[in-house]
Amino acid sequence: MTSTGDVEGRAGPPLWWARRRDAVVDVGLGAVSAVECAWEGVAFAKEAGVPTAVGVLFGLLVGATLVLRRRWPVAVVLVGIAVAPAAMGFLLGVVGLYTLASSEVPRRIIATLASMTLAATFVVMYLRTRGDVEADHLLVVSLSGFVAVALTVPPVLFGLYIGARRRLMESLQERADSLERELSLLADRAEERAEWARTEERTRIAREMHDVVAHRVSLMVVHAAALEAIAAKDPARAAKNAALVGDMGRQALTELREMLGVLRAAEKPVRPVRPAARAQAQARPVSVALAGSFDDGPSLDELEVLVGQSRAAGMAVEMVVHGEGAAYAAEVEQTAYRVVQEALTNCHKHAPGARVTVRLAHRDREVAMQVENGPCDGQAAEPGLPSGGNGLVGMRERVLGLGGVFVSGPTDEGGFKVSAVLPAG
Repeated sequence: MTSTGDVEGRAGPPLWWARRRDAVVDVGLGAVSAVECAWEGVAFAKEAGVPTAVGVLFGLLVGATLVLRRRWPVAVVLVGIAVAPAAMGFLLGVVGLYTLASSEVPRRIIATLASMTLAATFVVMYLRTRGDVEADHLLVVSLSGFVAVALTVPPVLFGLYIGARRRLMESLQERADSLERELSLLADRAEERAEWARTEERTRIAREMHDVVAHRVSLMVVHAAALEAIAAKDPARAAKNAALVGDMGRQALTELREMLGVLRAAEKPVRPVRPAARAQAQARPVSVALAGSFDDGPSLDELEVLVGQSRAAGMAVEMVVHGEGAAYAAEVEQTAYRVVQEALTNCHKHAPGARVTVRLAHRDREVAMQVENGPCDGQAAEPGLPSGGNGLVGMRERVLGLGGVFVSGPTDEGGFKVSAVLPAG
């Protein structure tokens, strides 16, 4: 299809017409007007004393100008005014005035040409009626005025109405197109926001899974290695380590089950109405549910248990608390817990045998935590735990997401330090 709606390969509208139907209508009107003017040209030829063929040819040319009404409406009306003394061009004058009034020509030009047509019609009717009818002068003037008004005012008023209606429809169409473009743009932006939200939630879920699984499994691997080393020498200690491995596995499964339960609870049916609402609804459930899962997450009160689990795995861990605890937001406590948890996991992976210090400081409007390990003693065996490099990235994302400060890096003594400060709100 082409821009005009015609099938591609078929000839489009000729010349200045926007549609083929307009061309057919104008050519038909021009033919009828030419026949009318040719018929009236016979009488004009007799009155003017010229050959009949000249009058007919003149009428054909005058009437055929109606074909140009959409292209040059002013010229068509001027031709009608010019041939008014010859008493020809009734259809030419009426259709010409209608086309002029409905076009985009300035109103002052329409008023001027309509007044000229009215005056010309009145004068011609007055002169012809005065000689043919023996009646009162007032009757002749009234009849001439009535005919002039009847042939001039209705076409102009109807043309003005059609022109105003056409402009209104074009304005409404433009507004509809503009609204459609805006809705399309809003839908695209909503899709982008939904995709961004889905990406954020996938990152957050991956971070939660990493923190839960990595720490528990790391401890399980450490205990399993110790179990393997002492199984034959110290059965009692081996049994204790085996029990710890089981506890760690059960805790990991419990946390995973809770997280998967939250995700399944987030899958609620949504009935979208608009494309923008549909895109926003696609990103809403998981985000809302995970935000609510903070209430069931770990807290700062569980740090002692967390540190105790690392001690049970053979790590020399010291915990120092400064200040008195306060009521923090659930996401703040969970983030602080996860930072310490991931830092301890990294110590198990990369610093076996090193001494670790966990510091927690409660301040006026913030809580700070630091996990620092010294250099490895060289005696402990490497646990062989894989590392994907996501631990520090996840900690940084968590802390920065709450408007906190995160710093990590090696120490001068050859160890490694992780520090974070979170606002209390």
